[in-house]
Amino acid sequence: MKTVKSFIKEWGSFILILTLFFLSWMFIWFNVRVEGHSMDPTLKDGQRLFVLKVTPIDRFDIVVAQDGDKKVVKRVIGMPGDTITYSNDKLSVNGQEVQEDYLNEYVTAFQKDKLQATYSYNSMFQQLANQASAFTVDANGSAEFSVTVPQGQYYLLGDDRLVSKDSRAVGTFSEEQLIGEVAFRFWPVSNLGTVK
Repeated sequence: MKTVKSFIKEWGSFILILTLFFLSWMFIWFNVRVEGHSMDPTLKDGQRLFVLKVTPIDRFDIVVAQDGDKKVVKRVIGMPGDTITYSNDKLSVNGQEVQEDYLNEYVTAFQKDKLQATYSYNSMFQQLANQASAFTVDANGSAEFSVTVPQGQYYLLGDDRLVSKDSRAVGTFSEEQLIGEVAFRFWPVSNLGTVK
């Protein structure tokens, strides 16, 4: 009996913390690694993120969604029932123009040199940008397009619109496919912090 008591006294707090950690990991959060460049410059390839499973999803949240057998990180642009319209890099949601400030850096670079300097690491990206008539185009390359999001579905786009494979190519995502909201970047340490 003394052995059990001494064990609980020595290890009880540690076991409790470990149990709470694993329970929260199972039901509240998980971590994911960013793969590719579709969320540049907001999130970079190889960064690691904490994702919350229990928060409500709102417009412009960055989420992790299940796309077939892989998890993708994208931004919610259209909520269920929304009509999303793009016209030469201007977004309107249900007839109201909405600013996408998180795109400013790349839209400015596109207007300056069609992102040729930004994409210097990848000639295919340079070619895509050079052929594009705007930073946000649909799957057919049109700078003007409109989409009505079905009920129970979400329209997801990557922040690097020219290289992202997203709802423009694969269609909308169901609520069941959205598995969490990106809350915090923990790697690399130099970029530690919340994600806007």
